[in-house]
Amino acid sequence: MLFSFLTSLVDQYSFLNVFKYLTFRTGLSVVTSLTVVFIIGGPLIKLFSEKMITGPIRQDGPIDHIIKKSGTPTMGGVIIIIGIISSTLLWADLNNIYVWTLIFVSLSLGILGLIDDILKIKHKNSSGLKSRYKFLGQIIIGVLTLIILIKYSNHQFLYNLYFPFFKNLIWHMGLIFVPFGLFVIIGASNAVNLTDGLDGLATVPVMLVALSFTLISYVVGNTIFSEYLQIQYIPDVGELSIFCGSVVGACLGFLWYNAPPAKIFMGDTGSLSLGGSLAAIAIIVKHEIVLAIIGGLFVLETVSVIIQVASFKLTGKRIFKMAPIHHHFEKKGWPESTVVIRFWIISIILAMIGLATLKLR
Repeated sequence: MLFSFLTSLVDQYSFLNVFKYLTFRTGLSVVTSLTVVFIIGGPLIKLFSEKMITGPIRQDGPIDHIIKKSGTPTMGGVIIIIGIISSTLLWADLNNIYVWTLIFVSLSLGILGLIDDILKIKHKNSSGLKSRYKFLGQIIIGVLTLIILIKYSNHQFLYNLYFPFFKNLIWHMGLIFVPFGLFVIIGASNAVNLTDGLDGLATVPVMLVALSFTLISYVVGNTIFSEYLQIQYIPDVGELSIFCGSVVGACLGFLWYNAPPAKIFMGDTGSLSLGGSLAAIAIIVKHEIVLAIIGGLFVLETVSVIIQVASFKLTGKRIFKMAPIHHHFEKKGWPESTVVIRFWIISIILAMIGLATLKLR
């Protein structure tokens, strides 16, 4: 929007040529989304508190959660999404189909999460939208996302799966791409949702994944860097770094309010939207396995729940004191801040490992 307007004036004002540089616009996207979240965050939190827009706390969780976190506003994902979308619309090239794909994923999953959060508030319990309806909604959104990519993008490598550390190991998935893509989108959105159980716990890992994919998107969409690093070059995907930068800025701004003790939770509105968006980015730039590495904390949280449920159904015994695994460590006596910071450290290490795959091949 603003990008198109400014670049149309380059012939008259040569200094505006700087807006053609992707790196410059990415920086602006970070600053813009950060500023938007700072501006609207305080007033919206005040509004949510006054209107009693507060989500119920899981009754089976640690007892101090029920005491300390009751009454904290939810649906903070609305703040994040507004920051992301406004910044992306300002600084991205809106002729790029990949940009619109991410906007669609972010908004649609955000709306699905919003419905879930509203139902939780209305019914005053943590059930929300029935699981089968939520899952059906995720499937529909995932299918529509893949249809957009298959039908409207000129993505020659969409059906390929690239393996990190092995430059010549490529699997052409064919029709398997569709269920695989659905698995990535639904899995990532639910994984971020499961991780969002402590103050700031999901926000920083999401920010680190988005920051990593800001670089990955730029490299994959650049002929020089992709050739040097022996990564498959994909035209037009560099523009995704604008969206990624918007996520980084929005999450950084949201962390101001979500850091312990949190003034607001992102809710399903934020977690489903952010997880699905990161998955869509990974699919477009063909770094799905790298997403699993950098977002390894989300994988760990999800696997802990799967193991816990499977163990209890098969043997009647629980492996962990509580799942997801961050509650296990709380039950062991770790303070919430200790769990959160140590999980952040794990995310930083995983991000470095994931980025190392760009060169180690």
